[in-house]
Amino acid sequence: MKLWRGGRLATLAGEQGWGLIDDGALLVDGDQLRWVGPSADAPAADEVVELHGALVTAGFVDCHTHLVYDGNRANEFEQRLLGASYADIAKAGGGIRSTVAATRAASEADLLASATRRAQALMREGVTTLEIKSGYGLDAATEARMLRVARQLQSLGLDVRTTYLAAHALPPEFTNADDYITAVCEWLPELRAAGLVDAVDAFCEHIAFSPAQTARVFDAAQALGLPVKLHAEQLSDQGGAALAAGYRALSCDHLEYLSPAGIQAMAAAGTVAVLLPGAFYALRETQLPPIQQLRDAGVPIAIATDHNPGSSPTLSPLLMLNMACVLFRLTPEEAWRGLTVNGARALGLRDRGQLVAGQRADFCVWDAGHPRELAACFGHNPLTERVQQGMQGAV
Repeated sequence: MKLWRGGRLATLAGEQGWGLIDDGALLVDGDQLRWVGPSADAPAADEVVELHGALVTAGFVDCHTHLVYDGNRANEFEQRLLGASYADIAKAGGGIRSTVAATRAASEADLLASATRRAQALMREGVTTLEIKSGYGLDAATEARMLRVARQLQSLGLDVRTTYLAAHALPPEFTNADDYITAVCEWLPELRAAGLVDAVDAFCEHIAFSPAQTARVFDAAQALGLPVKLHAEQLSDQGGAALAAGYRALSCDHLEYLSPAGIQAMAAAGTVAVLLPGAFYALRETQLPPIQQLRDAGVPIAIATDHNPGSSPTLSPLLMLNMACVLFRLTPEEAWRGLTVNGARALGLRDRGQLVAGQRADFCVWDAGHPRELAACFGHNPLTERVQQGMQGAV
């Protein structure tokens, strides 16, 4: 067993408060935290690591990314600055379809190489658990290829959760969305049997799929025992959040146009609200998610990078902490919980996100005095150690 001693621990124990322990210690037994408390009360260990007052937090859980793809869409950034909207670009054949064309043309080795670089960038800022969606294939072969690549990233020393998002956009070879949804549902059992899918997602929006089409995908997921998530209410209120809550969705994500009925449905279902400040910023949105109403209803709030080549091309969870506070007015503690314990809940995980006995030994050591410093500042990275399941990794 290894004892990490003499740090300032931000445990996030309980449902509120930083849970700070000055001069605290962590006893790691294999891949778990066996004991957490004041250094003076620490049990004996085989090995001791002195923290010299450094800040220790749980590792980041980035619960919403589109990390596996090829190509880039910097041209769309320029188009948006000249006045084109996200919907305008999508209707003209850009957006998701542009990335689909590039991803279909890429080999599995090429996709793995580029995704590895992106994953390593996230790891260098403290990510220990990462969700990766498919959805840039939109055919059976490429969707499977994306999910296989995502699974292979676990060899980096990273816990990867995979989400099937074939219901992301209508591919060019289909003219009827209902026919495409039939195909999406038909591909799922084989991917599930191959062990490539942890959850199922869809894009319920006027430029994507209707609530009725989304429900068909969720029915297929439910029949296979897979949990669901939803891109909901990003550009308009389609009632997607209430629909997803009816399936006890793990999370609904984006939520700028979330209605009071959607909030209440999410609260009743225990569905996590995943806010994506990177996309809000990059698309220059003005409609804020209903933050206070989510708080009042007791809906857990997570945040994530939403890394993708078009609307959120960021690889910085630290920047997302800051943006969540500045753009959405989350408190630093809310932002931290959003990238740790609530990010884990958005993936259906209860064994990480806090520094308490019994949790996974996924934690980060920072050259900082308090976690709010990392939310207040941007453009720097004070990470000095990243520990994944008890194992130290390169920073």
